[in-house]
Amino acid sequence: MPFAPSDRLSSPQNPRIKQLLKLQQKSAERRALGLTLVEGLRELTIAVEAGVPVATIYSCPELAGENGETELRSLFFGKKDAPEWFEVTRPVFEKVAYREGSDGLLAVLRTPARTLADLRLPANPLLLVLEAVEKPGNLGAILRTADAAPVDAVLIGDPRTDLYNPNTIRSSIGCVFSVPVIAAPMAEITAFLREKGIRSYAAALTPKAHSYLDCDFRQPTALVLGTEADGLTPAALAACDETIIIPMMGRIDSLNVSVAGAVLAFEAVRQRTAS
Repeated sequence: MPFAPSDRLSSPQNPRIKQLLKLQQKSAERRALGLTLVEGLRELTIAVEAGVPVATIYSCPELAGENGETELRSLFFGKKDAPEWFEVTRPVFEKVAYREGSDGLLAVLRTPARTLADLRLPANPLLLVLEAVEKPGNLGAILRTADAAPVDAVLIGDPRTDLYNPNTIRSSIGCVFSVPVIAAPMAEITAFLREKGIRSYAAALTPKAHSYLDCDFRQPTALVLGTEADGLTPAALAACDETIIIPMMGRIDSLNVSVAGAVLAFEAVRQRTAS
């Protein structure tokens, strides 16, 4: 049977539309149902290629156009587990869309439930570890770095934001699905690093810190960063093997956490590819 819309929804009071708004706005709803929203064909394609199950598709023909719906059909062509697909009117779509300039495609995905025990690492892994990340935009930017560098996984200790917040998905351009990302208590993450023999480098402004340029990241490595406001907690800092800094030549003494993560990750990759 061809993959095609099963119905057209025109009322914002439709129960499905109300459910979409709850998933967009409430992290508790997303966690309880194990669902999240993805807007945009590019992000949806990355999720599908990563094997993330798609529950439902919503499209607005006026915004998606014939090309958009054709690409959507191609994405699920021949798949036995193709999701439900509903078309919606433009006013209804604009009510549930969460970004400007939408391409008219919105999907409900089943969020991956990964744990540290699920993580399969290569013999010489490179990891990014974030403690208490609270801004979806920063997390999304870190995930784009992790995909681009690349690093083998991103571990989130004691997160203060939902990993599958639609704004995280948007700012990561779907890389939250292409990069293994796992949330766990920070103490469990540092214990995991010790157990696996992964050397941890805490990015922190302390008297004992030395330049990241003087470090050898060619061994199994975890680059550990805290929040911009507070940095790493004393417990996380004490659990790391070394403390490093990015030398600052101007008047400020710190970088945005996503920028700092990118600087460190790309230096680690540079060392590994140059050796």
